[in-house]
Amino acid sequence: MINCIAIDDEPLALKQLEGYVKKTPFLQLAATFHSATEAKAFLSENSVDVVFTDINMPDCSGMQFVKELDNPPLIVFSTAYEEYAVESFRVDAIDYLLKPYSYQDFLKAALKVKQYHEWKSAKNEHTDETPTDEYFFVRADNQSIKIFTNTILYVEAMSEYIRIHFKESKPLMTFMSIKLMMETLPNDRFMRIHRSYIIALDSIKSFRRSEVELSDGTVLSVSATYKEDLQKYIENKTVGRK
Repeated sequence: MINCIAIDDEPLALKQLEGYVKKTPFLQLAATFHSATEAKAFLSENSVDVVFTDINMPDCSGMQFVKELDNPPLIVFSTAYEEYAVESFRVDAIDYLLKPYSYQDFLKAALKVKQYHEWKSAKNEHTDETPTDEYFFVRADNQSIKIFTNTILYVEAMSEYIRIHFKESKPLMTFMSIKLMMETLPNDRFMRIHRSYIIALDSIKSFRRSEVELSDGTVLSVSATYKEDLQKYIENKTVGRK
């Protein structure tokens, strides 16, 4: 079971969220809170796997609450304001629910949580094994498919799915969060440049302002959040600098 807490200052919204959690067989609700302050006190003495939290709350916003956690669990935000979506990805939220949302919307987010939790648990169980950065498996078309990391051009987020673009073959789509994919890929060979893109560093053809061109001619946007890291990488690989 995946242990979770729910936070929302609106009683009806919290009641709905509580009902959705209890309806989902792999989730276990540890507690509910009307404020982030109460939830923070609970987490100081208890651990959970995931927090479902509203963003707009009077005592402390859900965003600020997450930023103040020393070791935050998985986070799923909810709010009535669409403009918070970008900021939620900056703190590595697993998903974002726009109010009013249905149980099907909630379930999609919960399945992302389940997938990430199972991957993390499996990884921890095999820490004594020698890891490999050469390949991994994903589920697609009702089968497990081996992906060699050196064949990947870039990865694109597609709502609850990701599309893996390859250097010499057709793209492949699989149910996975881009956060999980970033943790799967070797970080010395791949870099996130946008909330929707991860690129293979050896596929960079050129970089200018807020765009990167890849070896196949694909041009992708680089967001302000990740631009500095890419610039540092380019500078470190540049010869003849003054």
